[in-house]
Amino acid sequence: METKNLYAAALVIVMITSGYYYFSGKSKKLDVDSSRNMTYAAEQVKLTQTDEKGAVSTRSSVDRIIQNKQDATTQMYNLYVTTYTQGKEDGTYSAPRADGYNDNEKFVLRDHVVANKVTPQGTMTLTTTELTGYPKTKMVETDQKVQVESPQSQFVSQGLKADLNSGQYEFFNIRGKYAPTS
Repeated sequence: METKNLYAAALVIVMITSGYYYFSGKSKKLDVDSSRNMTYAAEQVKLTQTDEKGAVSTRSSVDRIIQNKQDATTQMYNLYVTTYTQGKEDGTYSAPRADGYNDNEKFVLRDHVVANKVTPQGTMTLTTTELTGYPKTKMVETDQKVQVESPQSQFVSQGLKADLNSGQYEFFNIRGKYAPTS
């Protein structure tokens, strides 16, 4: 057999093998599998989110964020979030560390967590060491000590459950002062 025919036969075999490999999806599966094992990191991240009408609903900033695609977790450092309702600031949340789980369905803010909520009576400030939040349902909770300060009260609670949609807060084992305005 001539050398020219050998080259042609080898070229045909390579093309058939490559075509089979490409069209069988194995090359795509390798890309997907390798991206699942990747960890992404970014610094000085700023995010602005809008609602359906185009009004700003959330502004966030974080000094460093690390996302692990393999276990669907996120780590954030020096997180600061501001929420808005009808164009007006209605709350802020800050924490030196925040961890997201299950593709950020659940967040745990850690260390010195400070949450401010604007109410008709004034700003209510919650301080705790750990606060778990569920962004889709807008629920937050903790079983840690919570210090609350508002224009009407100052108290300490051993835990909190809150529905940010309705503004309903549930505190446990409260000790403090309450002085309603007259």
